[in-house]
Amino acid sequence: MSRRRAWAELLRLPALFTVPGDALSGAVAAEGRPGPRTLLAMGSSLCLYEAGMALNDWADRTEDAVERPHRPLPSGRIRPSSALTAACALTAAGLGLAAGAGRAALAVATPLAATVWAYDLGLKHTPVGPVAMAAARGLDHLLGAAATTGRPRAALSSAALLGTHTLAVTAVSRRETQGGTSLPPLAALGATVVLARVVAAGRRREEAAARGGPSLRGGHSQRDSLWGGPTPAQALRTALAVTYAVTAGRPYTHAALNPSPPLTQRAVGGGIRATIPLQAALAARAGAGLTALAIAALAPLGRRYAKKVSIT
Repeated sequence: MSRRRAWAELLRLPALFTVPGDALSGAVAAEGRPGPRTLLAMGSSLCLYEAGMALNDWADRTEDAVERPHRPLPSGRIRPSSALTAACALTAAGLGLAAGAGRAALAVATPLAATVWAYDLGLKHTPVGPVAMAAARGLDHLLGAAATTGRPRAALSSAALLGTHTLAVTAVSRRETQGGTSLPPLAALGATVVLARVVAAGRRREEAAARGGPSLRGGHSQRDSLWGGPTPAQALRTALAVTYAVTAGRPYTHAALNPSPPLTQRAVGGGIRATIPLQAALAARAGAGLTALAIAALAPLGRRYAKKVSIT
């Protein structure tokens, strides 16, 4: 039991629930319908994400011995060689699953895997570290689009939004053991507000076409003039955007007001958990309400397991 718990801590199992939404939201952002290839992309994403978790602790084992001695490697519950072996095996499995989803998926998964390894082994402690992490999350989103439709470029705009959120969370995480500055959580709070507004605003062109509006540039459909108010799709998207803003914004605010290590770590955890409602909001933004609800359902599962295993 203790060994299984050690591996659960090493792989940050509660954070795993933030991964499937990348592929799902990427698939619908490219106007695709999730299917078997999407499932392969999700499997690839999960493997590569966990490879990054294991490699992260292997690369940081000396630093963690001082700052986080309770973690599995410095505490001696898992050997460093075992963590490195797991990272290699999971990377190979992730690329293999992507290959099964098609050449377009493999073409995205390969730079994704390279970005994960580059971040953990060298870029993490450099100024471009947060950018690399943001690129990895964006590529993971594009992996779902590539596997499902073969057209990852169609999901570039939503990948940029998801990457911006990840950039903000990673910038805050760089100070989670020291604290001492309000700037990263304050900047992350500002980014969260902007992202929530952008996602809640939706894509007017698609909405107008779906409603049969006479104009794609600001014209109002007959339905709007007769009934007024938001459509169910708009209400769902707005609710998910608000959920995202609250989930990330509240701990960011606390950390900005008091940038102590505990509150900064709590802000990082809140930012990670907020990834799920953001993915759901992006799916709703693409007009895929059922997919959005499926992604949102992962949030309570992540919260349940986060009570047992830390995600930071």
